Amino acid sequence: MSKIGKVPVDIPGGVQISVDAKSRQVAVKGPKGTLKLGLVEGISAKVDGGKVVIERGNDERFVRAMHGTTRAQIKNMIEGVTKGYQRKLEVHGVGYKAILQGKKLALTVGFANTIEVQIPEGVTVTTPDQTHIEVTGIDKQLVGQIAATIRKVRKPEPYKGKGVRYADEVVRKKAGKSAATGGAGKK
Repeated sequence: MSKIGKVPVDIPGGVQISVDAKSRQVAVKGPKGTLKLGLVEGISAKVDGGKVVIERGNDERFVRAMHGTTRAQIKNMIEGVTKGYQRKLEVHGVGYKAILQGKKLALTVGFANTIEVQIPEGVTVTTPDQTHIEVTGIDKQLVGQIAATIRKVRKPEPYKGKGVRYADEVVRKKAGKSAATGGAGKK
């Protein structure tokens, strides 16, 4: 039995959870919105008192793997509809900036063209200033995916640290060629 999967998930006040056995979906409704999760074949969920209990029907390898995963996803959904999720990014580099244009984020990060990232429904992107980006939403996976897509436009490079990085990310800088060899032109 999965150590994580067998632990019931507490339902806080203001959150409603409904399990539809026919369509095999769990719906979590809270003050910030509603999220749905489709259950994998072999996994079932039920609301028991003030808790959600996740059970598995058999001991197949895939079902065992999804037991704890499903429990973690439901816990993340509950946290998302109550508190929400946020990822902060920073833009480092001379002339590098991020500007919000409606439902698109325009990034000027050293390329000839401005790179535009489309912002999907369910995610809010704000730019307090031109070098900081905040991605917020109720779906943990979607918030993380959009933050990763923005970072992927220009990952921080290891020599000067220029690029887009997470606010809590530490970029280890490498020494340049001349520092590594001890001097140019020596034989």
